[in-house]
Amino acid sequence: MTSETVLQLKDASIFQRENLILSDVSVSVEKGEFVYLIGKTGTGKSSFMKTLYGDLPLQKGEGTIVGFDLATLKEKEIPFLRRKLGVVFQDFLLLNDRTVHDNLKFVLTATGWKDKSEMAARIETVLDKVGMKTKSFKFPYQLSGGEQQRIAIARALLNDPELILADEPTGNLDPQTSVEVMEVLQEINKNGNTILMATHDYALLLKYPSKTLKCDENQIFEVVQKSV
Repeated sequence: MTSETVLQLKDASIFQRENLILSDVSVSVEKGEFVYLIGKTGTGKSSFMKTLYGDLPLQKGEGTIVGFDLATLKEKEIPFLRRKLGVVFQDFLLLNDRTVHDNLKFVLTATGWKDKSEMAARIETVLDKVGMKTKSFKFPYQLSGGEQQRIAIARALLNDPELILADEPTGNLDPQTSVEVMEVLQEINKNGNTILMATHDYALLLKYPSKTLKCDENQIFEVVQKSV
């Protein structure tokens, strides 16, 4: 594994309890890539993502992600793994009782930041990256779905992750808003962030073609995209 490979699985099997979800998975993601993970509901996309951020143990095969060995990952290492990953979920998971600024500050505090001025500067930087600098004093419920997802992306960027895992980030958004959120992710990728995005939104794949992995019949394989 070179230092440029941020994710590599070899002959890995993914289980949910004792149920085999995916078998013989061999994939790699290089630094700077934008990779889609597609497949119908129930084909294992979420289980795959959960294995990557330490929610499901890797029971069989080899796997490394941002320098961590998934096969030997200990419970106490999971918070450190997650600091090197940015995870964006479908349903935003913002805390409604505090402002955007305080949502982001909460994450920084939880991941060991102490200096108030450094925290404020970092929050401003990530909000700027997602075009939400003017919204830091708002509460999540005062924002549209697309704006909330931008905040969720900003949150994922806080600790300058080596890899961003986006699990159906446009799943709850209308087509126009999905495109806007996708533009943000594309921009972040151009700035050097590596992104693995699970999606079932095929319109986005056509609009922004990129390396694509597909979950189907307990397998993950790379799809060679035909030019449209």
